[in-house]
Amino acid sequence: MEETKTIHFELLGVFSCRESQAAEKRYAASGRKVLSFLQYLIVNHTRNISAEELIEQFWADGSSDPANALKNMVFKCRALLKAMFPEQENMIVTRPGCYAWNPELQLVLDSEQFEQACLEVRKHSGDAYLETLLKAIALYKGDFLAGNDSDWALSLRRYYQTLYLDVCKMVLPLLQKQERWTEMISICEQAGTVDYSADTFIVYQMQALIAMGHPERASQAYQSFKELLWQEFEIEPSEQVEQIHMLAEGMCQNNAASQDILKMVAESELETRAFFCTFTVFQSIVALEKRHLARSGLKSSLCMVSLGNKVTPTTDARRLERILLESLRTGDPVARLDAGSYILMLTGASEENAWMVMDRLDRTFHKVYSHSKACISFRVTPLEPGAAPASDESGKK
Repeated sequence: MEETKTIHFELLGVFSCRESQAAEKRYAASGRKVLSFLQYLIVNHTRNISAEELIEQFWADGSSDPANALKNMVFKCRALLKAMFPEQENMIVTRPGCYAWNPELQLVLDSEQFEQACLEVRKHSGDAYLETLLKAIALYKGDFLAGNDSDWALSLRRYYQTLYLDVCKMVLPLLQKQERWTEMISICEQAGTVDYSADTFIVYQMQALIAMGHPERASQAYQSFKELLWQEFEIEPSEQVEQIHMLAEGMCQNNAASQDILKMVAESELETRAFFCTFTVFQSIVALEKRHLARSGLKSSLCMVSLGNKVTPTTDARRLERILLESLRTGDPVARLDAGSYILMLTGASEENAWMVMDRLDRTFHKVYSHSKACISFRVTPLEPGAAPASDESGKK
C-alpha cells in the first residue's frame, strides 16, 4: 500500500497550496470558473460529489449540454492540478455518478484548522484560554477565498468572518486586562477591515492608543472610522465612540502649553456656514443654551427637518444638508440624526420666527433643486429655560 501524501491548501486570504508546511507556496493561474470549481472540490474533499450537484452548482442558469460541460470542466481542473503538482497523478478520481479526491491523498485546509481552533477555545481556561484565542486569530490570514464571488463561497466567507470576529471580541478584554496594548491594536486594525461598522474594535483600538500615550493617533483612527461609517452606511459613531474621542482630544490639548491652548482657541477661524456637530455635542450646546435663556429671558427654538419617502436617498440627503448649512446662521448648531433627518437650534428665535425660517428653507431647497421630488417635513418646539423642551410639539409639512 502506498504512503498517503499530504497536500496543504490555504483558503483564508490568497488561495495557494503546498505539499508540506515547510514547502514553498504555489499559486493557481486559471479562469474564474475553473478555479471556483477546483475550490468547491477542495472544500468538499471529505465526500463524493455527485455530477448532479456539480451541474446544479455551476450550470444552474442553463446549458445546452451540462453533462458534457461538466466533463470538460473536470478535464480542465485535472490539467490545472497537474500544473500545480507535476509529480502527482490521478488527484481527482471518477466514480459512478460522482467525483472524489484520490484516497491516497490527504488534504489539509487552513480554514478547517481555523474552525477547529475556534471550537477548541471553550475547552480551556486561564492562560491556556487566552493563548488558544490568539492561536485561532493567527490562523485567519484573510477572508475565505477572497477572490471568489460565487454564492457558495460567499456563505462560507460570512461564516468564517463571524467565527473570526467572535474570537477577536473574546480576546480583546483579556489583552486589555494584561495591558498588551500593541497586540490589541494589531487585532483591532485587522478585525476592522472585516467589519468596519463594529464599534467594538475602534473602541478598544482608541483605548489602547490612549493608554500608550498616543491620543493623537486615537483621534486619527476615530476620523477614519467616522468617514468610512458615513460613506458606507450614512450613520454616525455611537455615543461611546464619541466619548472616547472627546477624551483623546482633551489629552491632545492637555499636552500643549496653556498659552498655546489660549492662542489656539482665540485665533481659530470661524466657518461661514452653520455649526455642524454630532448629536452628543448638540445636546451639550442645547443644555448650555437653556442656562443662557434662564438668565437672559430670550427665546430659542428646536427644529427637526426630515425627508419624506419619495426621495433619492443619498443625493437628496446631501442636498438638504447643504441647504441647512449654507442657509442658517453661523451660530446655529445642526446635527444629523440619520441619513435624511436633522435637528437644529435657532438661537434667539421664537416659535413663530422658527416657522418662518423653516418656510424659507423649504422654498430655498425646491428653488435650488427644482427637479427634486423630495417632500420635506418640519417640526418646531420652543426651548424652555431650565427645563426639558416642551412635549406639546407642533408639526407641519
